Amino acid sequence: MTMKLYSFGPAANSMKPLLTVFEKGLDVEKHRLESAKFEHHSDWFKAINPRGQVPALVDGDKVITESTVICEYLEDEYPTDVVLRPADSFGRAQMRVWTKWVDEYFCWCVSTIGWHRYVGNMVKGLSDAEFEEKVAAIPVVEQQVKWRRAREGFPQDMLDEEMRKIAFSVRRLDDHLADNEWLVGNMFSLADICNFAIANGMQFGFADLVNKEATPYLLRWIEQINVRPAVQAMFAQIELGKFGSRD
Repeated sequence: MTMKLYSFGPAANSMKPLLTVFEKGLDVEKHRLESAKFEHHSDWFKAINPRGQVPALVDGDKVITESTVICEYLEDEYPTDVVLRPADSFGRAQMRVWTKWVDEYFCWCVSTIGWHRYVGNMVKGLSDAEFEEKVAAIPVVEQQVKWRRAREGFPQDMLDEEMRKIAFSVRRLDDHLADNEWLVGNMFSLADICNFAIANGMQFGFADLVNKEATPYLLRWIEQINVRPAVQAMFAQIELGKFGSRD
């Protein structure tokens, strides 16, 4: 039975398992949900993931959620010639330090600015009644709060703090990559996939922070990953419209 991966496509958290699938060459049905249509809050998708969040992987009668967890599941359950974790315990521990950091710190500050710049515009045109109807369908209370903040506008002090965290994050990555080709050891791993999913495109969206002068090593790493065959194949399939919608 073919696995099914539900995501928003190759960006942010959705990119993590998607790129893992492409790197490993796994046979997975890829279903792209439309966030602008709030498909992830629809009843049919909440029957798959009651939290109404993507990505979600369906493997037979099992449903696996949380982006980094899905990546580890795929590496555990579907070993391939392409290995995305270090062989030794210390290397795997270092990899998980980086994936934990991106999940708990790096992703969140970038996400808040993304919501401020883009996501809030998805609901600003709705009437109050229409907006409340959308919010009522969101099963996670914290996400309801975030949608309301995005509609109203995030407080400036919060945005300033998130930008400070982003500046710290890109500096940490650049400093580490100055002495290392990849984030862990001498191999491309899930640490790189999970951080690349958040960092890719920052040279455009945060050009004042990520550029050849300020972060040359981070930019080298981003460009190095973008030329990988699996990454190019992933983006090419999006351009060709080969990601399916819901069943």
